[in-house]
Amino acid sequence: MKMSNTRIFASRPMLIILLSLVVSSFFSTTAGQIGVCYGMQGEGLPSPYDVVALYKQKNIQRMRLYGPDPGALNALRGSGIELILDVPNAYLDRVANSQPEADRWVQENVRRYSDSVRFRYINVGNEVQPSTGGLLLPALQNIERALSGAGLGVKVTTSISTDTTIETYPPSRGRFKDEYISFLGPVIGFLTSKQSPMLANIYPYFGHMYNSGQVSLDFALFNSQSTAFTDSGNNLQYKNFFDASVDSVYAALAKSGGGSMKIGVSESGWPTDGGKGASVGNARTYANSLIQHVKNGTPRRPGQPLETYIFAMFDENKKDNAAYEKFWGLFHPDRQPKYDVNFN
Repeated sequence: MKMSNTRIFASRPMLIILLSLVVSSFFSTTAGQIGVCYGMQGEGLPSPYDVVALYKQKNIQRMRLYGPDPGALNALRGSGIELILDVPNAYLDRVANSQPEADRWVQENVRRYSDSVRFRYINVGNEVQPSTGGLLLPALQNIERALSGAGLGVKVTTSISTDTTIETYPPSRGRFKDEYISFLGPVIGFLTSKQSPMLANIYPYFGHMYNSGQVSLDFALFNSQSTAFTDSGNNLQYKNFFDASVDSVYAALAKSGGGSMKIGVSESGWPTDGGKGASVGNARTYANSLIQHVKNGTPRRPGQPLETYIFAMFDENKKDNAAYEKFWGLFHPDRQPKYDVNFN
């Protein structure tokens, strides 16, 4: 259809508005793939309101919170930041064995804030072990029923570690260990029926730290300039350990009835101190490369941006674990960056 010049010029304001919305949507989608985990086990950390302000200042549009913290939840009100909120492992027994307890948990920690906090997922359990694996499915079911009953359209999920998988080289051979699939199989079926993703904590750092002979520093840091190996099962080529790890989980899901599921990376990062290969320079390289890389998916799911959460916002020196567990923060307690990260 031919337009007159008058009509074209009359439409310019609308065209400008539409163009700005498209550009805004593009950058929002690109930046929005990345979140940061807000761990609280550190000394001298800023107030939750200052932390939320820092998220907004740095254009970090998603947060993972490892348990319901009223200060953090109130600070998130009206922020627009999307939140993964965990049901901590310590609560699994309670919510798995009592629907009223699950209802109460949702009312107190989700429904109370849902008018102004953007809940993305309720993550039921983090890296649940076989010893308590039988609690996971009923906990997920009860929390999902509680959310539905409260009129909240929030999906449930759970996060696993890559330790749940075996035979991961090449990635197409990946499968869940027998002791995990015994309880993860029904969980995968349930999450698939709800069109929920599976979350996974992916750490190339540990691959390099524990097995540097097989996982080189360049392979772990996205620095390989050429293909490191070709998967003999499907001819897909791999240049970094992150892709290989994610795709081995995809392969395990496909072998367990979850071939249609999406994966979200609920933790990934690199420490600045405390272990082999830990340094500010390597952490900077990993974080910035990760942010750019996940926009393009993996060899098994190319072109499908991978929702990913960097671990973590601050160092957590109150942890009793090994030294390297204490130095994953992106920022110092005074909110100054430990190194430059481009979240745009």
